[in-house]
Amino acid sequence: MINRFKKWFRGKSVSENHESNYEYKGLEKVIGFPISSEHQKLFLRALSHRSIVDNDKYDSIATYERLEFLGDAVLDLIVTEILFDKYPQENEGFLTKLRAKIVRGDTLYELALKLGLNQFLVIGERAVGQGIESSKSVLSDVYEALTAAIYVSYGYERAFDFVSGNLEKFIDFDDIVTKIDNHKSLLMEYSQSEKMELPRYEVLSEKGPGHNKTFHVAVYIGNDIYGEGQGKSKKNAEQMAAKKALSSFSK
Repeated sequence: MINRFKKWFRGKSVSENHESNYEYKGLEKVIGFPISSEHQKLFLRALSHRSIVDNDKYDSIATYERLEFLGDAVLDLIVTEILFDKYPQENEGFLTKLRAKIVRGDTLYELALKLGLNQFLVIGERAVGQGIESSKSVLSDVYEALTAAIYVSYGYERAFDFVSGNLEKFIDFDDIVTKIDNHKSLLMEYSQSEKMELPRYEVLSEKGPGHNKTFHVAVYIGNDIYGEGQGKSKKNAEQMAAKKALSSFSK
């Protein structure tokens, strides 16, 4: 399988002059192992933005985009294996939600920043100064592409060690697990991603004596109610309302 991928990623990627000037030593420190000369072009491709295609020296497939496509799948498998071993008592739903929180763009962007991958990004001359090096989507894609380059060049185990080492060093699993069941937080993230107004919560009614009240809460986005919930505390009722709202968006 690895040999097949190596065939697919052969070909002209960068000029010899550009390749010889690339700072491989710095990248080697980031990934934790030396890059052999036979694999240097592939790693350089993993860090090359599509803006370099404007230069006649480069092929249209000389960027990280194909590697990012492969890296997405490799990363998904690696994180799945890590979570499967780390949480042996949890069900499929929990593992799926946790994996989605880890492999999403925001988390990969943070990993890329912590590793300093923006320092190694190769961009075209016309794109200099446009903020590409700090783009969230670009850096998250580059992390996936770099994972793929490690996988293609050195195999699954090396790629696994790279990703698991990053997660262990930079990711707070307990914090992410807490946020998985925080429906209010998830609804906030969803509304922001969809450029909607922020959710707000209102108590519609309170029933029962002071020591045993039941709260009925609605969550509004704009002027519309998106979910209602009940609970023995306002906080629980708000979580239930947010959960109902999230369910309505998934239909």
